[in-house]
Amino acid sequence: QVQLEESGGGLVQAGGSLTLSCAASGGTLSRYGMAWFRQAPGKEREFVATISRNGGSTYNVDSVKGRFTISRDNAKNTVYLQMNSLKPEDTAVYYCAANFRSGPRQLSVSPYEYDNWGQGTQVTVSS
Repeated sequence: QVQLEESGGGLVQAGGSLTLSCAASGGTLSRYGMAWFRQAPGKEREFVATISRNGGSTYNVDSVKGRFTISRDNAKNTVYLQMNSLKPEDTAVYYCAANFRSGPRQLSVSPYEYDNWGQGTQVTVSS
């Protein structure tokens, strides 16, 4: 199974930007539908964005539309989450996840459809 490692989190002021990376090892990333989820303290894990295996389709949760962009570079086995105009309510641990059963253009928003998860990276947005 593929192993995932997130990086790029940190502390940023409201209105700032961060780019998260998710590097995959032990597998070919192009075989996986990918997504980002986040979990704030005391809250359930929440879907953020997903991208199809071929990168041709993406979908974001409404709260981040126009601010976050998910992308992938299959040659580098890496998925990215570009986050702009960050708000304090974006503060959470961000996780990337891989869906081995995903079709080439499939988009999945349920965490139950994802088989592999990274350890997470903390994003803190100060007001």
